[in-house]
Order: sequence, then structure tokens, then C-alpha cells
Amino acid sequence: MSKVILLRIGEIFLKGKNKSYFDSVLINNIKRQLTGINYKFLKSQNRYYIEDYSEFEQDEIVDRLQKVFGLHSLSIATKVATSLDNIRDNILEYAPNPGQTFRVSCTRADKTFPVKSFELAGKMGGYILSKVDNLKVDLHNPEVDVNVDIRERGYTYIFSNKIPGAMGMPVGVSGKGMLLLSGGFDSPVAGWRMARRGMSISAIHFHSYPHTSLQAKQKVIDLAQVMTKYCQDIRLYVVPFTQIQEAIHEKCREDFMITIMRRIMIMIAERIANKDGCGALITGESLAQVASQTVQSITSTNEAVELLPVFRPLIGMDKYEIIDTAEKIGTAKLSELPYPDCCTVFLPEYPVIKPKLETSISEQAKIENVEELINWAIENTEIIDLKSEYEK
Repeated sequence: MSKVILLRIGEIFLKGKNKSYFDSVLINNIKRQLTGINYKFLKSQNRYYIEDYSEFEQDEIVDRLQKVFGLHSLSIATKVATSLDNIRDNILEYAPNPGQTFRVSCTRADKTFPVKSFELAGKMGGYILSKVDNLKVDLHNPEVDVNVDIRERGYTYIFSNKIPGAMGMPVGVSGKGMLLLSGGFDSPVAGWRMARRGMSISAIHFHSYPHTSLQAKQKVIDLAQVMTKYCQDIRLYVVPFTQIQEAIHEKCREDFMITIMRRIMIMIAERIANKDGCGALITGESLAQVASQTVQSITSTNEAVELLPVFRPLIGMDKYEIIDTAEKIGTAKLSELPYPDCCTVFLPEYPVIKPKLETSISEQAKIENVEELINWAIENTEIIDLKSEYEK
């Protein structure tokens, strides 16, 4: 008898002939996530098992595994050599408390085991009822579902808890995206959502020192580091944006300053993304949340992109949903820190809400040396490579 952690895969179960590729990426991600922990990894059919680990590290292992995209759920299980006596001797550990409803669910992948699933469920259910007072069987919606999983290799797994996993697709199976990362709530959540769909993440941040503080820059670095718990390694590009913002402030209409700023940001992001091997840009925009996120503003921003698609995974979410997710993934407290980013520099009192595309283009054209400024910003960009939180 020993404790194991049983891992169930998510969507990759449906991948057919390509499943082996998704499997291999997921397994590699699991092993990277458990760096520094002693354990044994076992794969059997569509399940993985973590074995031979210290019970003192069990909570840490579970916490890390819950951040691996591609896993549907986890269970702490007891592993026994398959026999009726061994199952009976260990099943009471997972029995419900007095007063609870329960059922016993059995699966029998090993067809040589002489007792059929429904018969075994009845036997074990009856045994639990004989040992624990004041229980009631509920086959449809029990408070406790005691599972007996008889596998082919001569072992049976007994468990009752199913811990939710991160679900989604393994990071790395959907290419790479460049996340426009600010210090707010939205963009880290946007990056997390795309990583959940299997996308590796690079990030770009626009820094306007001395108009913004060094604490604002460090805040973004810290946000990206938290994201590595889910996204693995992140390369962060910190672009000096001061000269460009000052030129916008000097040359362009005040109400169009945010519109022009976002156009130039996404132009720079695309050029750096191309060098980094990214196949898409990612933003934290949510429709109608602020003036720069109206349909017209988004259209104006999109026009500045030459080729890459722009993914906006938060487009239909409201602020409360976004903040709830930020709290869940651990970025909310950092985002709350009072160190504003460059989006607050030279902020107009009345920004244009529905900018006409032709006006956006003509206002940007007032910055005659815009290409020179963009090239200088790219050449002087700082690159920070952030290793996965668990591999540091």
C-alpha cells in the first residue's frame, strides 16, 4: 500500500492520431513543474501517476500540478496490489463521515479480476455501511463518491477526492504569442488565458522613465514572474517609450494621444514579435471598458498591424470577472500596487471615444520622425529572461 497522485488529462484525449505529440509536451511540462521534488512518474493509458514522493511534499506537488494546463483533475489515491481483501482493508480511509450520503464507483480495466464492477461496488458499499453509522446511499448525487479503479498492471487505486486541474491545452502546442503587458489587472489575465490554450508567452512592456517610476517597471517584472508558474519561461522586452510619448504629446491632438500611442505600441510589438518567433499579438482589451477599447478604437489599432493576428481573450469579459481571475492566478495584489504605467502619462481629459481611422492615420503622420523613434526604441529595448518559478 502506498499513496499516489493520479492525474487525468483533459482535451488532449480527443486528439486522435496527434495525441502522442500533445502527450509528450504535457509530460515534459509536468516534469518541469515538479523540478526539485523527488518522485517517480508513471504513465498508463490515458492517466499519469506521481509515486514515491514524500508525504511532506504532497501539498506542494498538488499545488504545482493544479497550474499545469492540460490536466483535467487530480486525486490523492491509495495504491494496493489487486485483491478483494486489500481493497476492503483500505477502503474505509475514504469512507464518508456519519450523516453523509455516498456511493461506491468501480471501474475494472483488468477483466481478469473475478468480481464485476457493479458487484464489487455493492460489496464495498455494504462493507462501508456496516462500519460507519448513519449513512445513506445516493447513486445519483452523493456527497462522497468512493472510487475503486482496478487497472491492468495488477494494482488498484482507491480514492474519493477529485481536485480540479487547470484544464486547457499544454503550454507549447499552440505556438508563441507576444503579450502587451502593463501593470494592470487585464493583461496578465489575457496572457494566462492564451497559455491555457497552449500558447507559449513572450511579453513586451513600454516604460516611460522618468515619467513612470522604476517601481512600475519592477511591478511588471514581478507580474511576469508570477505568470511563469503557469506559462513557464517568459522573455520580457522592456521598451523605452519616453521619447515617443513626448513626441505624441508635442505633435498630435490631445484627444488622439491614447489612440496614437496604442497604434505605435502595437507597431513596435509586432516588429519585436517577428524577431522573437511569435505568431500572434495578445492584448488585455475588453470591449467598452475604456475609451481606447471601443470598436472604433480597436479598428484604429488593428490598422497599424501589418500581418500578425491580434488575440483579445478578454474582449467579452467584464471587470469583475477579470479581477476574479487575477485573484485566482495570483497577480491581483501586484496589479493593485500604486505604480502607474505609461498609459497614464499625458492622459487627456477627454480622449476620443470613436476615432475615425483616417484621422488617426493623419495625426500619427504629424510625427515626421516616427520610424526613427521606433527603430531607436527597438534597438534600446532591454531583454529580461524569466525562468519558470519552479526552476529558479
